[in-house]
Amino acid sequence: MTLDEYSDAVDALEPADGEVETAELVVSDDVLVKAFALGPDAELEAHDHPESTNVFHVLEGTVTVVQDGESETIDAPGVVSHERGVVHGARNETDERVVFTASLCPLPS
Repeated sequence: MTLDEYSDAVDALEPADGEVETAELVVSDDVLVKAFALGPDAELEAHDHPESTNVFHVLEGTVTVVQDGESETIDAPGVVSHERGVVHGARNETDERVVFTASLCPLPS
C-alpha cells in the first residue's frame, strides 16, 4: 500500500492529440483534487466556479493557462490560483503531454 495517489492514476493517462483525460485523486466533503492530462492541441474549455477557489499545479510540460481572457505559458513546476468566479481554462500548445492537477475547494454546495 502507498499513500501516494498521484503516480498510478497519472501513469494511466495517455491522451491522444486533441484529447483531455482526467483522474480524480482526492474527493472529500470539502475538496476535490483532479489530474488533467492534455495531449498536443488539447484544451480544457474556459469555465468558472462561482463558489470555489481553483488552484492548478503544473507537474509536467508547458501549459497555456487562460484566466479572464488573458493567457500565460506556465512551465512545470508551476502554480496558478483562480479565485472564486474567475473564468479559467488551459490548452496544450506543445507536442508533448501536459499534466496538471486542479484543486477545488470548498466544493460547491
